[in-house]
Amino acid sequence: MNIYAERIASLRALMRSRDWDAVILTGSDPHGSEYPAERYKQIRWLTGFTGEAADLVVTAEHAGLWTDTRYFIQANAQLAGTGVQLHKTRVPEQVLIPEWLADTFADAEEPVLAVDGASTPASFAEEIIAAFEPGGNRPLVVSAPDFLGLLWTDRPAIPQTPVITVDPGESRTSKLEMLREFCRSKACDGILLTALDEIAWTLNVRASDIEYNPLVISYLLVTEDAASWFVLKEPVEDPDTESSFDELASDGVSLEPYDGLEEFLSESGGLRLYADPSTLNWQLARTLESSGISLVSGPTPVRHAKAVKNDMEIEGMRQAHVRDGVAMVRFLCWLEKSVRADRLVSEWDASVKLRELRSQGAMYQGDSFETISAYGPGAALPHYVTPQVDAPLLEAQGLYLCDSGGQYLDGTTDITRTVPLGECSELEKEDYTLVLKGHIDLAMAMFPEGTPGCRIDAFARGPLWRARRNFGHGTGHGVGWFLGVHEGPQDVRQNLNPVPLEPGMIISDEPGIYREGMHGVRHENLLLCVERGSNEFGRWLGFEPLTLCPFDTSILVPGLLDAEETEWLNAYHAQVLETLSPLLDEETASWLQCKCRKITTFADTI
Repeated sequence: MNIYAERIASLRALMRSRDWDAVILTGSDPHGSEYPAERYKQIRWLTGFTGEAADLVVTAEHAGLWTDTRYFIQANAQLAGTGVQLHKTRVPEQVLIPEWLADTFADAEEPVLAVDGASTPASFAEEIIAAFEPGGNRPLVVSAPDFLGLLWTDRPAIPQTPVITVDPGESRTSKLEMLREFCRSKACDGILLTALDEIAWTLNVRASDIEYNPLVISYLLVTEDAASWFVLKEPVEDPDTESSFDELASDGVSLEPYDGLEEFLSESGGLRLYADPSTLNWQLARTLESSGISLVSGPTPVRHAKAVKNDMEIEGMRQAHVRDGVAMVRFLCWLEKSVRADRLVSEWDASVKLRELRSQGAMYQGDSFETISAYGPGAALPHYVTPQVDAPLLEAQGLYLCDSGGQYLDGTTDITRTVPLGECSELEKEDYTLVLKGHIDLAMAMFPEGTPGCRIDAFARGPLWRARRNFGHGTGHGVGWFLGVHEGPQDVRQNLNPVPLEPGMIISDEPGIYREGMHGVRHENLLLCVERGSNEFGRWLGFEPLTLCPFDTSILVPGLLDAEETEWLNAYHAQVLETLSPLLDEETASWLQCKCRKITTFADTI
């Protein structure tokens, strides 16, 4: 039997012993993190699915995994033989977990649904309960924190890595006062921060508790006269951490055991606390309720404050992208010459080389996510996982896609380049050009103040739609300053997110095309939202590219880029060449000059 099928069978045995009708697992952790630490990759351990976004339901008769369009191909391959069925989300016919459970147990008097309360957002648990008909059968939702540990006997521990402090241009005492002022405006006694990036931003701390994410697994409780950081998991022996903790203590931040928050809250009855239900786990929400603590729910002010970068953070991001651009140009030059010289280079070899080149840059702290190094059919999976063993070799034909990023002490980067390795088909050339056209159209966008990202998403999709093509993922996400490579509240996608884009916000610009079994194309830069002037019609905003790296123009289809798009591309390449050439060796600088040469033959639109 498949090892994952065996694990699900063991889970069903546990369910029978506890009279559970269903088990629901999310792909997150106690903090609602997009990228959890190894300890919380419960769905991966149980099913073998390695995608970052998935939830799982197991009943006596059915096991289903819910994930979105980015992972359909991957899920079908990885779930084969496990007995787990794929449920598609972000499609018109989707049936999400709460509705599915309500329908499945419509005839049950009181179905018992077990969740890992520590890793289930309170908002999700409430959605499950609310999905059942009012006045009809009501489920008993049981919170069983970490129950999978009964089966996962070698489950990793909660990490505690060295903690450092950073200077982003605003002190933690100022940020704590901002939170206290917010609490006063909401008539709250305090605020409980549970999202790890919000805690790191507030306290100006970074660590490596989660791979690729410079975060500290912890909780932060801020009241009018105290700031309690629940962070300690084991004795602190690292000198950098000790120094950081001393600095925090001098600013009035007390250090508490990580597992002591529940007990602390249970003894704090009568308080009125503010918290975000999307990152507050259900176990803590139940503790608040049983302790007589009044909960005020909503997004925290940190989300918005963190998204709008200050001058020091913006300058840091610019400098980080210069160093990242140097690494990317050196990598693409090496890649092209290696393939042309018939050297054996695999997808994995390429990703290792890129990491090596990034590591040579100042302030490099590691990659910002796992590099997607994909050739040919592999690039048709938007979140392809590059194999370390028996990785496909790169050949002198077709398209190669590399989506990667770096963490630096002064910023975070995220870039995708798709490049031809040799002769390409007419379809590959057309897809490549249309995606670049969409990328440029979003980068050139001008829009009035107050415009949310969902209203400019069509800039990037328009060229593809006119050719009856599309992509299933979002066009753009926010990016943190030496924090998560994905952050909100802003984004650019078709979902109706009302959050307006503002000067100082950073988004990605990454349209794509994916043809299963054939090829994939994605072009991505990070863009800084900036002011573009005011007139009698209002204040206008636009974008400044932060990413510095050329787009390969050798396979562009004449006639698909119009004059304005061509002008943007030439100006962008001139900026790349001027900025990066002085930092490169003569051979690489010569290669870059060739890649940044002006194009003049694209005059008509599709």
